Amino acid sequence: MAFDIASLTASADGPIGVMICGHGSRNRLAVGEFAALAERVRQRLAPLPVEYGYLEFARPILRDGLESLREQGARHVLAVPAMLFAAGHAKNDIPSVLNTVAAETGLRIDYGRELGVDLKMIQAAGARVRQALEQADADDRSAGRAPIPLHDTLLVVVGRGSSDPDANSNVAKVTRMLVEGFGFGWGETLYSGVTFPLVEPGLRHVVRLGFRRIVVFPYFLFSGVLVSRIVAHSQRVAADHPEIDFCSASYLGDHPLVVDTFVERVHEVVAGDTAMNCSLCKYRAQVLGFETEVGAPQHSHHHHVEGLCESCTLCENECTGACQSDGVPIPLAGQEPHSHSHSHSHNHGHKPEHAHAHDHAHDHQHDHNPAAEPHHHTPYPHAEHPLGPVTLRRQGRDEQS
Repeated sequence: MAFDIASLTASADGPIGVMICGHGSRNRLAVGEFAALAERVRQRLAPLPVEYGYLEFARPILRDGLESLREQGARHVLAVPAMLFAAGHAKNDIPSVLNTVAAETGLRIDYGRELGVDLKMIQAAGARVRQALEQADADDRSAGRAPIPLHDTLLVVVGRGSSDPDANSNVAKVTRMLVEGFGFGWGETLYSGVTFPLVEPGLRHVVRLGFRRIVVFPYFLFSGVLVSRIVAHSQRVAADHPEIDFCSASYLGDHPLVVDTFVERVHEVVAGDTAMNCSLCKYRAQVLGFETEVGAPQHSHHHHVEGLCESCTLCENECTGACQSDGVPIPLAGQEPHSHSHSHSHNHGHKPEHAHAHDHAHDHQHDHNPAAEPHHHTPYPHAEHPLGPVTLRRQGRDEQS
């Protein structure tokens, strides 16, 4: 993009700052990786002040980052969600916090779009998959074996998993772009949680297809307990199928093309070109099977876990999931396990007088008194699917009994 954001230091509302909005992780390595990526974005956008914050489990929280920008003199904040796809966190939770802070402080906060299915992101994903293939071929040659051809290789892309079918479908699109781009024999899309098929039952299905090699690629930005679980579940299936060569690709991390995409998203906010693709958004349109969620009020349910990781001493850097056998954090009293996506409407976080074309015409409530907000989630309609999370947990209990 030809526009040079570094030359823009102020708007009509005052000095500009940039806020990178992350989810947060109990994994201190993931938190460190996020901070390193934010630093790379900061270097690219200098002299603009750039801060970051998290929804949950880590500090600084979003409010801390916004307050730091205010202390540095920013009065107009360009906020970008550090999310691969627009599901509950990007559509609801982050905008809810931004709207609340804007109302309390008078900051103008303009909200950008998620990283999304983007050419640079596909290229970064391709680079990670190519690295895994090159390493696998090198291992074959060193062992005196002929490398396994691509037509005999199956690619499995693992997404985070959401109760938003639009976000889940974007992972499937990434899979197809990679499968056709490389020429793999087959491709499958699995998910680490919330939806189906989950990693282990999904892999146990794909091994039946008879491919000699399976490449498992976690389509995640950073390390974390979910990536660790993907690896562990893949290894479990691989141990049962020694005739198949399983290899793991790295998550995206701070690949230069990922950094480039973040910078582009900030450019888009400045240019006013931040419209999300809402044609299949379950909060706006009556998507098949999710009709009851159209126009649901916007809430954020992360107040009770902001900065929570400081209170956990079970692990040092790499979260092992020691708090529970399946790695899901222990729920607070009276609450659900906090391992799934939040899904409650959205206006995509623009302060009303600064909303853009993707602002949705619903009534959104932004009262964020935690005591006034019940912690609830819209039931996921396919939670009982044979390859889904509820069924898998039940099977685990049956095996232990």
